Amino acid sequence: MEISPEVGAKLLSVKKPIKLAILWHLHQPNYQEPNSDKMVMPWVRLHATKDYLDMPLLATRYEKIKTTFNLVPSLLDQLDLYLNGGTDPHLELSRLNPENISESQKIAILETFFSANPTTMIEPYPRYKDIYRKSKNGKNKILPALFSSQEIRDLQVWSNLCWIDPVFHNEEPVKKLLYKERHFTEEDKYNLLEWQIKIIGKIEKTFRDLYQLGKIDISFTPYYHPILPLLCNTDIAKEAMPNITLPDQKFIHPEDARTQIEMSIAKFEKMFGSKLVGMWPSEGSISEEVAELLLDSGIKWIATDEEILFNSLKKGEQPINRNSLQRVYEYGSGLKLFFRDHVLSDKIGFVYSGWDADRAVNDFIENIKRVRSNNIDNLDNAVLSVILDGENCWEYFPSDGQDFLDALYSKLNDDDEIETVTMTEASQICQPEKLKSIFAGSWINHNFKIWIGHQEDNLAWDLLKSTRDKLVEFQNQNTDYDKSKLEKAWHQIYIAEGSDWCWWYGDEHRGDHNSEFDQIFRKHLIAVYKLLNLDIPSELLSPINQSESTYETQYPDSFITPSIDGAITHFYEWAGAGIFDTKKVGSSMHRVDRYANAIYFGFDKMNFYIRLDFIDKKELGYLKEPKLKISFYTDGSNEHNIELYLNKLGVENDDFNFAFDEIIELAVKRSFILENGRGEFSFNMILTDGDNKLEKMPSTKPIKVVLPGLNQELFWPL
Repeated sequence: MEISPEVGAKLLSVKKPIKLAILWHLHQPNYQEPNSDKMVMPWVRLHATKDYLDMPLLATRYEKIKTTFNLVPSLLDQLDLYLNGGTDPHLELSRLNPENISESQKIAILETFFSANPTTMIEPYPRYKDIYRKSKNGKNKILPALFSSQEIRDLQVWSNLCWIDPVFHNEEPVKKLLYKERHFTEEDKYNLLEWQIKIIGKIEKTFRDLYQLGKIDISFTPYYHPILPLLCNTDIAKEAMPNITLPDQKFIHPEDARTQIEMSIAKFEKMFGSKLVGMWPSEGSISEEVAELLLDSGIKWIATDEEILFNSLKKGEQPINRNSLQRVYEYGSGLKLFFRDHVLSDKIGFVYSGWDADRAVNDFIENIKRVRSNNIDNLDNAVLSVILDGENCWEYFPSDGQDFLDALYSKLNDDDEIETVTMTEASQICQPEKLKSIFAGSWINHNFKIWIGHQEDNLAWDLLKSTRDKLVEFQNQNTDYDKSKLEKAWHQIYIAEGSDWCWWYGDEHRGDHNSEFDQIFRKHLIAVYKLLNLDIPSELLSPINQSESTYETQYPDSFITPSIDGAITHFYEWAGAGIFDTKKVGSSMHRVDRYANAIYFGFDKMNFYIRLDFIDKKELGYLKEPKLKISFYTDGSNEHNIELYLNKLGVENDDFNFAFDEIIELAVKRSFILENGRGEFSFNMILTDGDNKLEKMPSTKPIKVVLPGLNQELFWPL
């Protein structure tokens, strides 16, 4: 029987794998104080032992696994700083002998040494957990007298020890300290802190060796992680947001964008001894002008988000189909572009941490195989791009994500239908599709709203512009001025052009360190004036961030008694309620795939009320077994839970009444939460699909509430 060429080709394609390109992005803001060897925050050092060495080591355990690591040059500089004696407040406090510390130093330790995810980084360790829970006995007040010198020393050790990836748990002194668990000595602590620096010293060499052996691929981001399109011209923000309010002063400096790119290229060549070919532009931010700059600089490929692709195809009047995403594209005279699948990328970043590792990996691979089936006719050119933060998400996984990553790499290594490739390989072996236009935007909602448009963002841009203009003016008028000082001043400008400052301005992200980021940004601009011996403008001495510390939470200001019908019966039924805006929760990561929009809460004399609004209720229709678990936490270990099965639309019993239509509304008897119906408690919610955790609300700390007694006056009349 003769087989036609078409049938023969299909039979061959059945055996072909789909190409999977995984890129892990490693980045921290520039925490270095201007003209100092001190970091303002410890996260570079702590992530070094948790993520920066184990990630490439894990990825190269398996023969067939190929991955791409994107590194930010300013992160590498900060690692070098620690190798040359750099320090940070956490490290300085860790070095103190508790026998000789002041009360203020003791308070600083108790306030800052629990900065870790309690579920995965504190609770698994009994001694750390005990000290943590003891610190909560004073509620919002630190009581240093309750803690012995030994407890403080144990806390110093555990605050560093919990940031070590399990890959290193059998190394000394880590193994000894984990076994010992408590009653640490000054020598124990000293050995641990010395070990941290040794690990930092291995990171650059490990990346270089693995890259030169062909085990991994390396791409870079522009030097100080700037939003390149906005450096070129802030007006570009109007392409995605025509009605945006822009800063008073236009920022049009493509020369700065070029400098940030070329500095990064030079850093790569010095570190790896070869030409840089790939870039993840900061936050996946791209425009046609930036694409031309990258081409001129010799960059061969870049990556961004799928929404940029779909908007670019629409802009260029090109067809869109279900397989458009799994292609390599080419713009202009040879720049290749990859577009991340943000559903699969976000599953790793935000969803799988709540799943069993094997179950999560099976789900991930099943999704890839569905994509493969859709591309069965063109597997030679099909590539699926998974791109995400390679450090922050692991704090939410058990064992720092090691179980998940081991299972993932193991199954991918043994699966003949999936072939992992580097971005560089895929750019060379896949026939690209032509991309006529590029829509200007970032990986977050295909726009630049995170970094421009809010009054805080705009003020930051204006201050950056005026400082840069002053530097140019001074340089032109003082041609004999100290060249080294001018060079340092320009580097302060380039640092201030980084994306991380405006990430924390505006109303999108609020966290515990907003004021610190504000101060660091202004310090870099102030440093320019100091280097030029000029007076510092008064506006640089005032905070840009004017928001209150309670950021995402507005608390109730009157009693409410809403109708529990799953609908907004009338405008005023939730007037006076507290509001938690889930979009404004502080995080170093940004999630595209969210369900919850806002949480409303309040109470009357009998009940506590919760309302949950969704971004798009239709998304819940795709879930098989949607369930909402509400947990109420009181003093000690008391916890009361309510589980709502959302496919039942509504339930009423002796303790609570709930309804679900357009929104979820829930009334819970005060006595169910607190025995006397009054006092303090906190609550959070988890949305699941069967046993699969989808979203925790809030994603950080539970919302605190005070239920007053009948004789207490909580709401004062105006």
